Amino acid sequence: MKAIIVDDEPKAIELLKGYLQHFGTIELMATFRNGLKAFEYISNEPVDIIFLDINMPHISGISLSKMIPKNVQLIFTTAYSEYAVESYEVEAVDYLLKPISLDRFTQAVSKVLKKKVQKKEIQANWISVKSGFETFRVAIDKILYLEKDGNYMTYHCENEKIIGRETIHQAIEKLPETFVQTHKSFIVNLDKVKRYDRNLIIIDAREIPISDSFSQVVFSQLEK
Repeated sequence: MKAIIVDDEPKAIELLKGYLQHFGTIELMATFRNGLKAFEYISNEPVDIIFLDINMPHISGISLSKMIPKNVQLIFTTAYSEYAVESYEVEAVDYLLKPISLDRFTQAVSKVLKKKVQKKEIQANWISVKSGFETFRVAIDKILYLEKDGNYMTYHCENEKIIGRETIHQAIEKLPETFVQTHKSFIVNLDKVKRYDRNLIIIDAREIPISDSFSQVVFSQLEK
């Protein structure tokens, strides 16, 4: 998912940039301290989610939110609670009051990811994985989990391993909702989970870590 941050406070932008590093499925494309410049960017580039301050010079976050495409998901970030009602009117995903904790930020992002999962449809039973000069057709139901190592992704399947050069974001974008990121280096197929606890998922005798940043999304999906 492609994201931008719009906030006139540099420290607030740096805080959110740091938080977003915990989420491999969200790619931060740009940051803006001016709502009009942000609108110009949105008009020319695809964006999935905006972290949007409300009190800004030139144009308020509420006004800007009414000008962007309906398919863009909004998370308001503000020091003022009195705008909450207006945020619901523009169907914002969440409303974060500053100072924003990582835990509260994670809750908001999990709502975005959950909505994306609900909309995602399986287009085929296979995906393509480019490995060197070859491209492999990989059966989705044979994939156990994915492991990131540097610039490479290893697809651990039932009878083979396939290594491709791709990011976490690129991998998870082409996989169905049964695949969930548990850690900055791991994506698991929930259909293949044998057992789990609050820190680990066990697939094919392999212990896969669950980091704090992804635990809420992981457990909400496992409990379905």
